[in-house]
Amino acid sequence: MARHPVEPDAEGREDVALQERTRTQPPRMYRVLLHNDDYTTMEFVIEVLVRWFDKAEPEAMRVMLQVHHLGAGVAGTYTRDEAETRISEVTDEARARGFPLLLTMEPE
Repeated sequence: MARHPVEPDAEGREDVALQERTRTQPPRMYRVLLHNDDYTTMEFVIEVLVRWFDKAEPEAMRVMLQVHHLGAGVAGTYTRDEAETRISEVTDEARARGFPLLLTMEPE
């Protein structure tokens, strides 16, 4: 890194500008939740978890059963933009197939 010459002031001192380092904070994470309803099939929920949330079949089955029995389940944890995008894509696909699947997000 090249150094720039510093001009001395009237008293012969050199003024040096210090740059403060700022620490970046990791982005806030959000849980994407799938909610149970009486119309969306279990097969579609498993497909959603595998296709959009990168779950393996056994994990997708476990989350689907959690949604079915407890009313909601965590599909994944993402940054805000990523969570919003996944919710939008899955909701569009669900509506295209005639399912009222509800997805929400909550801060972690």
